[in-house]
Amino acid sequence: MKLFLQYLKQRRRIFIIGAVFCIVFALSFLLYHLPIGAVIYPTLLCVVLGIIIMFFDFLRVKREHEALNNIHGMADIIAGTLPKMDGIKDEDYQQILRLLSEEHNSFLTQTNRKYSDMIDYYTVWAHQIKTPIASMRLHLQNEDSALSRTLSSDLRRIEQYVEMVLTFLRLNSESTDYVIKEYDLDKIIKGAVRKFSADFIGRKLSLVYEPVNTTVITDEKWLSFVIEQVLSNALKYTPTGSITITLKNEKTLRIRDTGIGIAPEDLPRIFENGYTGYNGRTDKKASGIGLYLCKRICNNLGHTITAQSIVDVGTIIDIDLAQTKLEVE
Repeated sequence: MKLFLQYLKQRRRIFIIGAVFCIVFALSFLLYHLPIGAVIYPTLLCVVLGIIIMFFDFLRVKREHEALNNIHGMADIIAGTLPKMDGIKDEDYQQILRLLSEEHNSFLTQTNRKYSDMIDYYTVWAHQIKTPIASMRLHLQNEDSALSRTLSSDLRRIEQYVEMVLTFLRLNSESTDYVIKEYDLDKIIKGAVRKFSADFIGRKLSLVYEPVNTTVITDEKWLSFVIEQVLSNALKYTPTGSITITLKNEKTLRIRDTGIGIAPEDLPRIFENGYTGYNGRTDKKASGIGLYLCKRICNNLGHTITAQSIVDVGTIIDIDLAQTKLEVE
């Protein structure tokens, strides 16, 4: 109904002109004293023909409207899908749309190519830098001194940043190498803790951990990254005390520290991309991307990650590993 009213409004000039012609002809016939029937019948015939023409014209407009609605909202307009128009002005509009579509598609192609090249470059860079890092680690393993332990800790931090870059690139790629199946959670936890053993010793922090004796449906590599990132943050912001790894319930892993805590105004935003908060601004070493990646990975795996914290008391990170969205391999 709305479309028909719009059609009447758009064609009102034609209707007015047609009505004027009918009135003029009717008056002309009357002036010649023709029988009233000879005046009414041609007038009604013109009205009926006008209604029939209007009906078919409305159907044409409706088809064009539906065709345009079908392509409305598409990122690019394919010239072949545009309805056929009769008017010169309509053809001009379609020509403009075709030119805009071609420019839009060309811009998208160039942008995607540049983005793909950038992703490829950083991926190659991240993989290549792992070689000298591995070489330096081998040299440091042959020494046991305070300096070598410090260098090993710094080297591990560099490895972590490189891994964060690779993780960010993989998450934004079109295909991600998830291997979803049932894993032993203790094996994943122990692998993550082992990487930070020197940091626990160097910082004189206690690790409270007892085997959880459970299995989870997840991806081992991606979940390991999440646990490692949480442990890294706990170590970074816990000057004294301990870090505890427990199972809150059957499928929720809890990592608790006795660190400096997170300010209440920062807590709701710690999983945002690039957000460092008061601790990050004070430390000047935080990237604000670690927990953001953890959140994205957990979402992709069907897990949830949440945080609780009290300033000068500590922080609790809960990773709910119970999920039913993913299928076991």
